[in-house]
Amino acid sequence: MRFAVPAHLDASALADRDSRATIGKLAGETMGTTWSVQFATRPHIDAARIRVLIEARLADIVAQMSHWEPESLLSQFNRADGGQWTTLPVDFATVMAKGMAIAEWSDGAFDPTVGQLVDLWGFGPKGPCPAPAPQDIRRGLDRSGWQRLAYDATTHRIRQPGGLSLDFSGIAKGYAVDAVADMLVGQGLRHILVEIGGELVGRGMRPDGDPWWVDLENPPGALCAPLRIALHGLAVATSGTYRRGHHSIDPRTGLPVHNGVVSLSVIDRSALAADAWATALTVLGTVAGLNLAAERQIAARFVVQQGEITTEHLSPALKALMAD
Repeated sequence: MRFAVPAHLDASALADRDSRATIGKLAGETMGTTWSVQFATRPHIDAARIRVLIEARLADIVAQMSHWEPESLLSQFNRADGGQWTTLPVDFATVMAKGMAIAEWSDGAFDPTVGQLVDLWGFGPKGPCPAPAPQDIRRGLDRSGWQRLAYDATTHRIRQPGGLSLDFSGIAKGYAVDAVADMLVGQGLRHILVEIGGELVGRGMRPDGDPWWVDLENPPGALCAPLRIALHGLAVATSGTYRRGHHSIDPRTGLPVHNGVVSLSVIDRSALAADAWATALTVLGTVAGLNLAAERQIAARFVVQQGEITTEHLSPALKALMAD
């Protein structure tokens, strides 16, 4: 067993840990997947009220950023006429700003404007469809591209250039994980583990004094040594093909990604960043992805399958978290 632990511990979390607390658990559905929350609880905490708050927070995020809900703010923007500006609420603006930044840093390997291409390949709300013709892919590329999108960070506005479709599938779940965690901390629950569709963030620690331990799952056939992460002020997100097939689109080519990366996990202080970087590094592949992870000090694990051979590659920042 290998362990990855944060470089620094939260002294305040250590100070207010209550060994008499028990672990409360809540779960539900959102964003086409499931959510779960674990939290250190005492008898005076109303779990039913906490559930209502979680569900309301998630419903608000879906109403803003769902590519699947026709009346979401994102869907309304996608239908807007060319030249129209849309003012964004704080949640949407936060995701937009991070998405645009990672699009620039990754040279377009992550791109929040790939909605046309996602739908074209049958990965969006329209569902499965025949493989698109080359001319359709070219048309989709012409209507996509983060550099076509005008974003005013000062006023939190975005401008529809005409025909462009946002898709936050590679970033919204991560943001929702952070948002739920932040909301729970605001309610006085400082020791929590939040998960949505396999993306997780941990705050504080368990009542027994352990961190919130999470094991990275190995794809079938991968003989990597188990890797356990202490989610104490950390988040982890995983992308890849071993569960959902080749569903990642390379925004630069308009084609599904086939580069041998079957699983890619990123550890970061925010699930928002971890989610988007996992998508970007999956698209980049092993060599370019590891180079960028080293350059930007991203803690990442690549599991790569070439024929019958499966290999694991760890970025320098992840190796640093695993140092004795």
